[in-house]
Amino acid sequence: MNHVQPLAASNARVKEARKLSRRSVRTERRLFLADGPKAVEGALSVDGCVVEVYATPTAVEQHADLLAGATVTVVDDRALASLSDAVSPAGLVALCRHVDAPLARVLDVSARLLAICADVRDPGNAGNVIRTADAAGADAVVLAGRSVDAYNPKTVRSTVGSLFHLPLALEPDPAAAVRAAQQRGLTVLAADGAGEVDLFDADLSGPTAWLFGNEAWGLPDELAALADHRVAIPIHGRAESLNLSTAAAVCLYASARAQRG
Repeated sequence: MNHVQPLAASNARVKEARKLSRRSVRTERRLFLADGPKAVEGALSVDGCVVEVYATPTAVEQHADLLAGATVTVVDDRALASLSDAVSPAGLVALCRHVDAPLARVLDVSARLLAICADVRDPGNAGNVIRTADAAGADAVVLAGRSVDAYNPKTVRSTVGSLFHLPLALEPDPAAAVRAAQQRGLTVLAADGAGEVDLFDADLSGPTAWLFGNEAWGLPDELAALADHRVAIPIHGRAESLNLSTAAAVCLYASARAQRG
């Protein structure tokens, strides 16, 4: 591929891809950009996800095995940088189709561990929850309510490829997500600092959906009331609370341990 003249940042195709930095364009076209080798590797593992990969000549050589069989468009360094929001772009950006699925499909009858995020606004937090859910062996993640765009570049990068490893649903109504999980036989546990059940006293061995709230104000009372139980993570020191992604990690791994014996 080295004989191919790399496309410049001014190229029309690169300009069109660059428009995906806007959420409205991503939503309309149901396309997004996945930046970096891990994200590209994850995207390529999903059939039909990747439209094409933009790569610098150096990246084409460095990642020849990864890119084998992929549709690769060679671009120069400035063009690649214009498609990436990373401080130091790694030279690979994949143009991907959206990977979310309807809630009913995500809530598979065999699902035993689910994370529901309600009104999570920070892209890093959302990405970290998806990554943690993947690591804990969860079956799916639901971004509900006015949560951050799952395809925000910072969200995608924070998942470090996990966005492509487990099912994802986008549900405008958090209450509908809770009810749907309960109808599928999952016990919904609201992570709540004022919960009536201590995490380490809770029975987590059955199919469970964890409900996590906004970083700043947590879960609204009316939403938390829909859960089967409110569960508190004990604070043994003087810290006021745990941040969202840390709380999610503690809860999901507690469930994973209980479910796996």
